[in-house]
Amino acid sequence: MNASGFEAITERFGKLRVALVGDFCLDRYLEIDPGRSEVSIETGLEVYNVVRVRSQPGAAGTILNNLVALGVATIYPVGFCGVDGEGFELRRALSAKRGVCLDYFVETDQRRTFTYCKPLIVQPGEAPRELNRLDSKNWSPTPKSVQSKLRGGLETVAPQVDAIVVMDQVDIAETGVVSTEVLEAIRHIAKQLPELFIIADSRRSLKGYPPVAFKMNRTELSAFTGKSVEMQFAEIQAAASKVACANARPVFVTLSEHGIMGADAKGQTEHVPAPPVRGEIDIVGAGDAVTANLTAALASGASLREAIEMANAAASIVIHQLGTTGTASIAQLRDVICSGE
Repeated sequence: MNASGFEAITERFGKLRVALVGDFCLDRYLEIDPGRSEVSIETGLEVYNVVRVRSQPGAAGTILNNLVALGVATIYPVGFCGVDGEGFELRRALSAKRGVCLDYFVETDQRRTFTYCKPLIVQPGEAPRELNRLDSKNWSPTPKSVQSKLRGGLETVAPQVDAIVVMDQVDIAETGVVSTEVLEAIRHIAKQLPELFIIADSRRSLKGYPPVAFKMNRTELSAFTGKSVEMQFAEIQAAASKVACANARPVFVTLSEHGIMGADAKGQTEHVPAPPVRGEIDIVGAGDAVTANLTAALASGASLREAIEMANAAASIVIHQLGTTGTASIAQLRDVICSGE
């Protein structure tokens, strides 16, 4: 992609409206200064003293952070949080983001706020070191009343947007936002608005999802197709093409250091290698940066290859941000994509 092509695509981002349906969580970072450690008188165990707490939207919120960094005009989160302290922090973090509208974000006392609590050892001159994460999740099915509110919000916002992102982050089906009822709403929207770009990502499997654009990693493609996770490059290419043809929608497969394989609605494939690694990396958030950039680019008229190039560049930028779940701005993307001109 040359500079003029990049500018033609990204200048449209400021007019985009995107709905983001999925599991929003609170990423809470606890920065620990090991120089202030002490021993508890009561237990005899080492005490980690937290010197800084920072919170930001995570999971589907990481996609939102990347859409904000790209300058997308309006983002509509469709999800929920609990009536708890973490929910307060999450709503505050979301509302502080430019262009975010919380009209369809549900606050309910029937759910806990999904939270990733991440203790970090932070020392001068060293990369942050993450300790065991403390997670707060919902282990019971999402109540029907909450599902109905989510479905209603999604069906209301769909005609107003240029793209919809679906992000299923939970480990147990039906315990999060993307329930069977919400998937039925997406199926209905896809039929009623066939030109609307919709892309889905699920850490469990996209089996049973309506025919929309799919974004998967190698392991998820293996689970979806029943093929070995060790499948060779040509097999990945063939599998992506087959799924894309079946859905008549694009498919994207992230391949870590090997870049991204994409197939268009007719099964024609494109592979773009990843940019070289430039030092120590942290892969957290790379997949979400890919999803955000694919969405913004394709909703702005980019070709399949152009969208993959942007997504690859974004992932490269994010993995070099240590101790946080990072984002990629248009200026950063320009530096990576157009640096060879």
